[in-house]
Amino acid sequence: MSKNLVIVESPAKAKTIKRYLGNDYQVESSFGHIRDLPKKNISIDIENGFEPNYEIPADKKRVIANLRKAAKGKEVWLASDEDREGEAIAWHLCHALKLKPQETKRIVFHEITKPAISNAIKQARTVNEKLVNAQQARRILDRIVGYQLSPVLWRKIRPGLSAGRVQSVAVRLIVEREREINDFTPESSFKVSASFASQSGAELPAELKRSLANELEAKQALEQFSDDAFTIEDIKKRPSTKNPPAPFTTSSLQQEAARRLGYSVKQTMTIAQRLYENGHITYMRTDSMTLSQTAIDSAKKYITKHYGENYSQTRQYKSKSRNAQEAHEAIRPSDLSKQEAGENSSQQKLYKLIWERTIASQMSPAKTDRTTVQIGSKKTNEVFIAKGEQLQFDGFLKVYGGTQDDVLLPELSPGELVTIREANAVESFTKHPARYSEATLVKKLEELGIGRPSTYAPTITTIQDRGYIEKADLEGEERVHKALQLKDGVVTATSTTKTHGADKSKLLPTSVAMITNDFLTKHFSPIVDYNFTAKSEEAFDKIASGDVDWVKMLEDFYQDFAPLVEKSQDISRQESTQTKQIGLDPKTNEPIMARFGKYGLMLQKGSGENDIKPLFAPMPEGKSIETVTLEDALEMFKLPRLVGHTEDGQEIYGNIGRFGPYIKVGSLYVSIKPEDPMTISEKEARKRYQEKLKAEKEKYIKEFDEKLSVLKGPYGPYVTNGQKNARIPKAMDPTKITKEEAEELIKKARPARKRYKKKPAK
Repeated sequence: MSKNLVIVESPAKAKTIKRYLGNDYQVESSFGHIRDLPKKNISIDIENGFEPNYEIPADKKRVIANLRKAAKGKEVWLASDEDREGEAIAWHLCHALKLKPQETKRIVFHEITKPAISNAIKQARTVNEKLVNAQQARRILDRIVGYQLSPVLWRKIRPGLSAGRVQSVAVRLIVEREREINDFTPESSFKVSASFASQSGAELPAELKRSLANELEAKQALEQFSDDAFTIEDIKKRPSTKNPPAPFTTSSLQQEAARRLGYSVKQTMTIAQRLYENGHITYMRTDSMTLSQTAIDSAKKYITKHYGENYSQTRQYKSKSRNAQEAHEAIRPSDLSKQEAGENSSQQKLYKLIWERTIASQMSPAKTDRTTVQIGSKKTNEVFIAKGEQLQFDGFLKVYGGTQDDVLLPELSPGELVTIREANAVESFTKHPARYSEATLVKKLEELGIGRPSTYAPTITTIQDRGYIEKADLEGEERVHKALQLKDGVVTATSTTKTHGADKSKLLPTSVAMITNDFLTKHFSPIVDYNFTAKSEEAFDKIASGDVDWVKMLEDFYQDFAPLVEKSQDISRQESTQTKQIGLDPKTNEPIMARFGKYGLMLQKGSGENDIKPLFAPMPEGKSIETVTLEDALEMFKLPRLVGHTEDGQEIYGNIGRFGPYIKVGSLYVSIKPEDPMTISEKEARKRYQEKLKAEKEKYIKEFDEKLSVLKGPYGPYVTNGQKNARIPKAMDPTKITKEEAEELIKKARPARKRYKKKPAK
């Protein structure tokens, strides 16, 4: 019988650890957190030292009962992850299992290997209360912000919204970037490239050192070049080195996996978690670039054996972040001799990326020879630059980063005359700041010191789930570029059309994000201030090191935060939703306003006074409260538009609703995406209507009477009586089902859930 009980968070981790421990050890899983703050209320006693009221969730009570049973008569070893979250799990396990934290053994390891686990058992310690306090402070601070600020948003903007110390700052970054883009005005200039011939007849491509302001200036320059004389004024050759990148931290892994493999941040962390639990890589939540001496020695051995001694250069990296926990390790393979690992292709690809990055970090720099040639014009004093680069030693590029194509220049000598063969001046436009992707948002949050490796993925997931941010592919827009060409002494004008702004998987703010961000920055500016969020992280670090008392830190925060919540009661809903009058209806003289409603941006005609109900219309596509005009609004109030009639004489109306553009015939609604209800033709509307009728008809498999039917559903055939639905078992043929069988299925089906309407706030 086992004498020891080891408790980890996940079953996969338990299975891997069990392989390395003998029969004296029983390994069980807590399946993550086993105590937490209940969801139904804030559960923080703010008046009494911010005392949290933890409880064991219903789905974890059986887990705790089994662990208590397993712990009887055994020595318990808590082996949750090495970060603060893991330390808190160990602390909660002590309380749930009635163990003394000061006496219960706590073990931590960076990797799930036999040497690491054996070493951890030899160096067992007790639960670190300072790390627990740091995690508690973070949890409580975020709980207070979420549970006291979110209801303000429900009352002032829209029910269901949420606010958070990190998530609201992430939204602010995306909103401000989008506004930068909207305010950006592109400026054009002309870039000149030319092809020269050396005296030996070899081609020499070069670019004009400066850009030209406009088409006229570009034309004049090309005309002057046609009979100009050019000479090689200067040739500079210098060796250059390119150093390998550091081993992966959490954020750099997320960024590189997005760039190379197309993985989302959440996907990367899920795959990395599996690799860690199966013993293939070290712990994947870290901000350290440090490698253990064992890993460095192992990398050197591998590199020397497979590539040669000249490819090996050991080095230790240090994080630039002042908050990095250097005691941890970077993400690396547990066994560097294994080039491949993982249960599926996704895991294998990510493992390979981690392996290559780790090996490359201990390899020699790549060496190149760079040549820069300056070509001078005698007539205009303009200067062209030609650049060449030749790889002399690939170094780490042999493993990571791919090969580098040589750009070779012909043999030249100073003072040599060269002849211009052809020159092209092409219009280019300045680019607006790039929108954030998941990876670049992580990079920005890390630069600002906001959040921790463990928070990036859930934060990005939350702001998308809450409807603040959408991840979308951008089609871009076409723009004409003017071009001029000098050839055989003649300048000709042409033009090309290029697409600008096309991009993939970019984070875009929704209208609710814009409204919420403006509300928070105006009335709760300390909460969404970048410095506040970064300083909070510093405070948590100081709590972890024992330099700051966690209760005092929360008291200092709350004495500034509470008055803001109290003051927000006086903010009018009209102000918080940014209602803006954009003009008067020229026919009725009623005010027309742009505002934020239950389902997003909308237009309103009339103030609602004197018991006269206002009229509402959707916001035009691509418009916002700031940009919509009176003319735009008047067009939208023409909806619903009479498009025409069906073949049997029914009226067809076009409109825009909560889910987009549609037509309506009687009580039947038909989506017409991507058509515009203002321009859709009667012919197209009739076609869409007929398609809808056909689809509705095909939906019915069988009808017994007006109430009881067998229908096709998105998840398979089902029986309905209008009040209850019942799925049809796979063994039963829906086309041959009898009325009695259908009634029996309905009888056994669970009743439909009641939908309770939320009571209006007093």
